[in-house]
Amino acid sequence: MMVLIIFAWVLCVIVILGTLLPFSKVPHGAVRGLAFLSEQFFGVAIILAVVMPLLHPTAMGWMTSVTLTVCAIIHLIYIVKFTPVWTKQSVDASTALQGETDRHVRVLAINVKQSNRAYDRLIALAQRRDADLILAVEVDEAWIDALKEGLRDTYLHWVDVPKDNSYGMCLMSKFKLSQTEVRELITEGVPSIRTAVTLRNGDDFRLYVVHPEPPVINHDTIGRDSEIAMIGLEASQDDLPAIVAGDLNDVAWSTTTRRFQRLSGLLDPRVGRGFYNTFSATMPWMRWPLDHLFHAPQFRLLEMARLEKVGSDHFPMWFVLALARTEAAASDPGSAGPDEKHEVRQLAVKERDRPREAIGTDWEKDP
Repeated sequence: MMVLIIFAWVLCVIVILGTLLPFSKVPHGAVRGLAFLSEQFFGVAIILAVVMPLLHPTAMGWMTSVTLTVCAIIHLIYIVKFTPVWTKQSVDASTALQGETDRHVRVLAINVKQSNRAYDRLIALAQRRDADLILAVEVDEAWIDALKEGLRDTYLHWVDVPKDNSYGMCLMSKFKLSQTEVRELITEGVPSIRTAVTLRNGDDFRLYVVHPEPPVINHDTIGRDSEIAMIGLEASQDDLPAIVAGDLNDVAWSTTTRRFQRLSGLLDPRVGRGFYNTFSATMPWMRWPLDHLFHAPQFRLLEMARLEKVGSDHFPMWFVLALARTEAAASDPGSAGPDEKHEVRQLAVKERDRPREAIGTDWEKDP
């Protein structure tokens, strides 16, 4: 019994600290990474709030129960937006727009896990889904070769950036691409893709494919936070309606992602619909929404789904969007002020001047 009580107290301390520390907004992996656990902290806090007065029927036990209830409420405030009880941020396509297929774009996005060599599983999924765009990150030369072998005849337009440091990426498109750039915005060795995509009806939109660094316990998150923010600023100033997609290595409710939405004005289709947790595909008890797609208000949502496993530690995500003729004025993720924009730019300049290797460059080497 004593062991159980000690274990419960340890969990209480973890949940309380895990709830409070992110309020410091310290840009360090040990702090920002705690935001990933909001779903888990919420569930554990509820259970402990009930159990603690039973295990420790004293004033301390009841005070701890109240504290844990407050923690659960805090986490609920963050995550309730990503449940069907909340108003949808992305507007559903109208019946008329559903029929205008020349305005549709079908997107398959996946972090393949570089060391995963089950190429055929992703190729088979791509062929079944018949996506217009495939966004694959963590691809190396072997992945590019396999994808081209299986999909070259279907996808005529390619932007492939193979790397063996787990930051490679590849864009495969049935649609014409133009104004294509591959850039390392903040950290050397961490690329992103910026391109214009032409739909079947001739309209263009901007596509950003991103995969910033992950938060780790022994390093700050300034590189990740800066890249996400700068993409947001660019998207807000773009002359085309934008889509930003990829493995952001961040959860949908975090400080960084909320700031990205304020800076970009882009909408999150998860809001009001569900978590669609994509990582980890191998640990059901530890799953978070890391693979994202944000879009300009001119787009409407037709489909969104988390797809079956393809050998990676991430699930693939599937999106079908339609580019409408008018904006959805009622959908507003908030806006950033001049001070916040200035702070972001200053942070990015400082981080670009810091010489270092990208985080986790040896994580996905073949065994």
